[in-house]
Amino acid sequence: MEVAKITTKGQITIPVDIRKKLNLKDGDKVIFIEDGDKIIFANAARVAFLNIQKAFEGEAERLDLKNEQDVVDMVNEVRKEIWEKRYADND
Repeated sequence: MEVAKITTKGQITIPVDIRKKLNLKDGDKVIFIEDGDKIIFANAARVAFLNIQKAFEGEAERLDLKNEQDVVDMVNEVRKEIWEKRYADND
């Protein structure tokens, strides 16, 4: 268990072991999440990444993407479609 003291400005210094566990660096943002009578303190970038990961769960299967080349091919196809739509009138 780690302990931190609150300053008169409401600031705390995050103990080095906690910063390492959360992979926090100078300038990183943290998030405070209410969970009943507890407050969870987390690396905001990590929470955002996990939320994005959850939102995309199952999309590879839905799009029938089996490997990295399938993803590259899909991106190239989308780029081609966008290019054609954007410049179709410029022929």
